[in-house]
This record gives sequence, C-alpha cells and structure tokens, in this order.
Amino acid sequence: MSIRLPFTKKKRKESEPLTNTENIPNHVAIIMDGNGRWAKKRSLPRIAGHKEGVDSVVRTVRAAHKCNVNIVTLYAFSTENWKRPQKEIDFLMKLPKEFLHIHLPELMERNVRIQTIGEFDALPAHTKEAVQYAIDKTRNNDGLLLNFALNYGSRYEIVQATKQVMADIQNSKLSMDALDEEIFAKYLYTKELSDPDLLIRTSGEQRLSNFLLWQLAYTEFWFTDVYWPDFDEAVFKQAIEEYQQRQRRYGGI
Repeated sequence: MSIRLPFTKKKRKESEPLTNTENIPNHVAIIMDGNGRWAKKRSLPRIAGHKEGVDSVVRTVRAAHKCNVNIVTLYAFSTENWKRPQKEIDFLMKLPKEFLHIHLPELMERNVRIQTIGEFDALPAHTKEAVQYAIDKTRNNDGLLLNFALNYGSRYEIVQATKQVMADIQNSKLSMDALDEEIFAKYLYTKELSDPDLLIRTSGEQRLSNFLLWQLAYTEFWFTDVYWPDFDEAVFKQAIEEYQQRQRRYGGI
C-alpha cells in the first residue's frame, strides 16, 4: 500500500557534533511512540504516521553512528500490538520490507549489522523473509548494531527464560546453586548484548510498555514530547548530552 502525504516535509538541518566525546552510552534503547498522534494531528490515517516514522529510523542510525553509539535497540512491534486493527497490523508487517529495500544499501555502507529480538518465527512469512535477508546480508559487518525488538514482550521473554532454566535444572544441565542474575541473563533474547545505558521514549509517554524490563534495571531514562516521526539528530544529540551529565551509581553513593 502506498501512502501519499499531502504536506511538504521540512528540510532538517544536521546538528553540530558533540562537544563532549566522553561518557557516550554504549547501548541506546528507544520506544518509538507517537506515530498515530502525529498522523491524527495532520488529519492523516494512522498508517501515514508509521510510514513517516521509517525515516526517523534512518536518521537515528546516522545520529548514533555520528555519536559513536555501538548498539541501538528499537521497539518496533510488541506482542500487544497484535490487538490493533488488522489493516494497521498488515501495513506494519510490510514496513520492514519497504524500509530495507530503500535503506539497506546505506546501512551496508555504514557497516551496520542488523538483528532482532522477540518471537521471530511467529511473524508473517514475507516479513521474516525480508528481515532475515537483511540479517544475513549484514552478518559480517562490525559497526553499529541495529537491533529491532520485533514481536517482543518482556514478560513473555522472562517467563520463557524461566521455563528454560527449570528444564535445564531438571535435565542436570544447570544446578540450582549455580543460578544467579548473570546466568539467568544468558537465557534472555539479549544474552549477547550489554544492557541499555540509555532509554529514550518519544511522544511524552513515561512508561516502559513491557519493554526490556529485566535489562533496564539500571538504565537512565529520557523522555521527550517529540512524536517519533519528528525525531531527528538534534533530539538524539539532546538525549546523549543529558545522559553525559548524569552520574550512574548502581545503588551506591
């Protein structure tokens, strides 16, 4: 489905480079929120907001690359999003193919590696095919990791991890005494990733919405009223600069 947006896009100016290159978050997680409200504000269908939000993904990759962030995890589709109207779901499931068809060459040029977390096998075949192609194509890249949380729900992730732990204990692959937080984390989707240092949520909402509940235990949170389709390098830089001013104590003094 093709959506024509009846407005003129503003040309975005690139922000100045960070003046402070120290204390950069290694891993930034983002809850991309506000597509529907962005569209409603312009009297457009919700799917127009989703389509416009695709450009924000690319802008975020460019900004993260410029700021020397190593991992970006984007909350692309939650397990709860299946409750939305079928027409909207169908459109969202087509977006990965459209996004990758247009932007995969640039991601390759930037040495970006793509991966996903979530219940990948439950996605439609055409979605899985497009995403898997990108994963395979970028597998040997060693630059920024673009990690899509796709059909992801944190409570489900934790429950499934707990079941696997119990099975391994019953099968003598793991002892109860050996189980600790570090071992448990290895049963999560994110077992190969560091926990996020910074969480950004757009659109003014201030909740986690079942996103990385275990992994965000000591993450710094930053909220903005900007809707996701309007998210750009300047806003990303603002979040990084505020993060740089914070002191992470991890329960200490």
